[in-house]
Amino acid sequence: MVTRHTTKRQPHLICPGVVCALIRILLTVTLMCCSGTMATAADDLYRAQATVTGQGEANRIIGFASCLEDVLIKVSGAQKLAGDSRLTPYKSKAADFVKAHSYHDQMSGTPTRDEQGTRDRPYDLIVDFDEKKIDDLLKALGLKPWLSHRPVIAVFVEMQQGLKKYMVTADADQTAIQRESLLAAAAKRGMTVVLPSAAALAGSSMNGVEFGTMTSSTLGAVAVRQGGEVALIGRLVWVDRELGWATQWQMNWQSRTHRWRVRGVTFDEAFRRGIGGAAQILSNNGDPT
Repeated sequence: MVTRHTTKRQPHLICPGVVCALIRILLTVTLMCCSGTMATAADDLYRAQATVTGQGEANRIIGFASCLEDVLIKVSGAQKLAGDSRLTPYKSKAADFVKAHSYHDQMSGTPTRDEQGTRDRPYDLIVDFDEKKIDDLLKALGLKPWLSHRPVIAVFVEMQQGLKKYMVTADADQTAIQRESLLAAAAKRGMTVVLPSAAALAGSSMNGVEFGTMTSSTLGAVAVRQGGEVALIGRLVWVDRELGWATQWQMNWQSRTHRWRVRGVTFDEAFRRGIGGAAQILSNNGDPT
């Protein structure tokens, strides 16, 4: 979410030179905000969210189980926990790990109708977990909380569907849906990401044709200018026969090049695998598979 701040102008008290300087500062702040998510607070690491139907206990229990897996991955950085069978017995009693929960009505402001009553309305179930209990559970799974500095990831994603090829940017309307999905994936995994602006890509002579041959040093330089500390490179190609995206991810970290792939998934899932894989590497939990 981008928070917009407004300031009152006082033309009679500020000289033109100062006004220009303030405008430059505000533009810089705006570009930084548009390029990524805000840093994740430590407390937020132990919070997860799921979509449920209504506020009944049965769906809440299902939501708690889903959130438990997400928060374990988020706190540890270990994407490999996704779908891990060892979590099954803990998911069945996920409520024991919950400290507090709340609901947000996704249809807030929409009149309640007979066919879309309170029972059937979609809600965001927001769950705060007990820090010590989560830490102890991670220890039982042979993992530990990743509470040290989390590097800001500069994400470079090229998408190709037929002859159409484009890159996901921080400001292009064409990729607004993909940008929202990437930022949601980052928030889900407790990571901070920045995306290149269209101007940054143009200034680096990047485009769909040249992207696959760009060197790590070039991408790294753009990442630094965008506020990133490490570059994550992704390429998504739509495959009709699989009804999904074939995805390749690459990241250089600590003098090693890490690569991983996933096929036949939505771009939402592809982004979660990309950001999650990067988090697993950065948290020293091994290479993604």
